[in-house]
Amino acid sequence: MVEKKTKKTTEAKEEEKKTATTKGKKYIEAVGRRKEAVARVRLFKDKPGIIINEKTMEEYFPLERHHQKILSPLKSTDLEKNFFISVKVKGGGLFGQAEAIRLGISRCLVKIDEKKFKSTLRKKGFLTRDSRVVERKKYGLKKARKAAQWSKR
Repeated sequence: MVEKKTKKTTEAKEEEKKTATTKGKKYIEAVGRRKEAVARVRLFKDKPGIIINEKTMEEYFPLERHHQKILSPLKSTDLEKNFFISVKVKGGGLFGQAEAIRLGISRCLVKIDEKKFKSTLRKKGFLTRDSRVVERKKYGLKKARKAAQWSKR
């Protein structure tokens, strides 16, 4: 006796791709990058809060400008108190990590409702991956482009 496989609609498949589950909770996941920093961001529709590498945002990022940078996509879409955000971030410095988290949150919001949020986030520049990285040092030079001072004699 062979069971027939039921075909899922494309909408159901897309929704399944968007949301995954961990410990019975559904979330939306996206990756953000900046310089050497990589952030894996998960948005849960739970009570509001942010956990970064098992610490609160205030513990991990002591400066207020980092908090503003991370929360800017949520503020621009008026969703500050709607999500619990879990982040795993590694590499780079604090500034690069903050920008990587911002990109990850923005990508999650677009996965939630593309028509509603994509245009506002795109206008603010939150969906553009900043691809600038440090140029490598070249042989014979002091830094990437700085050469030793030339002397005539």
